[in-house]
Amino acid sequence: MRDEPCFVIVGASLAGAKAAETLRAEGFEGRVVLVGEEEARPYERPPLSKDYLRGEAGRDKVYVHDASFYDAHEIELRLGTSASALDLDGREVVLSGDERLGFDALLLATGAAPRRLPVPGADLPGIHYLRDLADADALREAIRAAERVVVVGAGWIGCEVAASARQMGAPVTMLDVAALPLERVLGPELGRFYRDLHASHGVDLRLSTGVEEVVGTRHAEGVRLSGGDVVRGDVVVVGVGVAPRTELARSAGLAVDNGILTDEHLATAATGVFAAGDVANAWHPVLDRRVRLEHWSSALHQGPAAALGMLGRHAPYTRLPYFFSDQYDVGMEYSGLARDWDEVLVRGEMSDGAFIAFYLKDGRVAAGMNVNVWDVADDIAALVASGQPVARDALADPSVELASLVQATSP
Repeated sequence: MRDEPCFVIVGASLAGAKAAETLRAEGFEGRVVLVGEEEARPYERPPLSKDYLRGEAGRDKVYVHDASFYDAHEIELRLGTSASALDLDGREVVLSGDERLGFDALLLATGAAPRRLPVPGADLPGIHYLRDLADADALREAIRAAERVVVVGAGWIGCEVAASARQMGAPVTMLDVAALPLERVLGPELGRFYRDLHASHGVDLRLSTGVEEVVGTRHAEGVRLSGGDVVRGDVVVVGVGVAPRTELARSAGLAVDNGILTDEHLATAATGVFAAGDVANAWHPVLDRRVRLEHWSSALHQGPAAALGMLGRHAPYTRLPYFFSDQYDVGMEYSGLARDWDEVLVRGEMSDGAFIAFYLKDGRVAAGMNVNVWDVADDIAALVASGQPVARDALADPSVELASLVQATSP
């Protein structure tokens, strides 16, 4: 019999750390246990492909909290510890070494794992994936010594690593089965923008082509493309997406479909069990659909929202999706979620490198992306959240303040 209530968080991630912080901030006085597989205390992942990878920011810049935070707030930080099973009936988490940890409420913040390249030679030394601090440390040293870096995948990780490698002075080839970088997420208009951006910085782009094999004997020496050509490179970085880490949930009988299924409160069907961050496929009441996002903002905000649910203070998670990316001297923010659209309307000139792209569906703003234009993300999110038609000409006119369009669409 436990003397005090115990809340367990599996995943010492940004989501997990912010959930633990919220529990204490909201006055929970019971036991809080934060379990993490890595030896490092919770940190943020976006810098791993940017300034941390380039060696411009040290570890002290990526940690969520100071080292003293966890002791000061009586949060038990169990690092280097994995959870091997969940006993939902017995209300226990089975940890490495068969230790059983009882819980009154449980948050699963297990994140996601990189998808592996399914071709011959993909296990050779010189193949790199980027997910954690150790990956970034190893990749930094490899890039510094590289004769050429080959990046497989022109999604967010691939593009950011390619940009960082070029900024570090390495020759880079980036390839993808898609015709344009980021085309699946942003569409052809913005895909062409990022294609031209990378080309202008000297990246050798090989698009509309796949990888058949990693060539080399004792070490990666490049990749063989679907057409038979070999692209030489002694460092091969693979960024072909991630998969949510649902093994614990699935084996425990929780509903899983592209992540752990939750309601709008981030609660699973099991009483007192929640999910947050990359692993949560949550119902979004504003977008009226399930959403699973692999972005920093979801981890940052879903962790605290789930913590409130653990305390019995259920409130729907309605924050709109948001993410950002920095490549070379181009920064962007994306607000909303456009899975399909009728038109991409651009405010400003893409050729100037500073503009806003609006993704329109049935005359409404489904999402907006501001590129080197700042302090507009909140207005874009408000236009998305309103669900109201917006005057197209006014939306395209840089002289019209977005705040006035927000006011016009407010109920």
